[in-house]
Amino acid sequence: MSTFEKWLLWSSTAAVAVTGIVFGWMKYFLATDDPYAVVHHPLQPLVLKLHVLSAPVLVFALGVVYTRHVVRQWRLGRARGRPSGIGIVTTLLPMVLSGYLIQTVSSESWLFRVAMLHVVASLAYLAVLLFHQAAAWRQARHPVPRSERLSELADPDA
Repeated sequence: MSTFEKWLLWSSTAAVAVTGIVFGWMKYFLATDDPYAVVHHPLQPLVLKLHVLSAPVLVFALGVVYTRHVVRQWRLGRARGRPSGIGIVTTLLPMVLSGYLIQTVSSESWLFRVAMLHVVASLAYLAVLLFHQAAAWRQARHPVPRSERLSELADPDA
């Protein structure tokens, strides 16, 4: 991955994660004294707007990383990082789809279910992404000998 791709992925992930966590904290853990209040914190609508505006940037970054990193690693047959990479890919579909559905569902019971799916999938994405990055850092500190890399390129099943 290029430096720009890493920056795009990590900055958009951070923006979406921070705004999502702050919004969740405001919505589910803060209480207001006003029984007629629609929001629990004055900044709650702004944080939600920032979350919704930064999410498409993350989806774009994920598409770039998928085509430039995931497909390349898959074609080369590289097994290192594959379990956590597959974990990232499998959390993306429910995270992204539930994020879009939250904006369209009108039933309160379905809205809560979709929101909880979004929270769980998003936290799983963050956890697996961090695990994947930690594995990449470990690999960088303990690189594979050149002879093993050459044999891996020659025979992907090795």
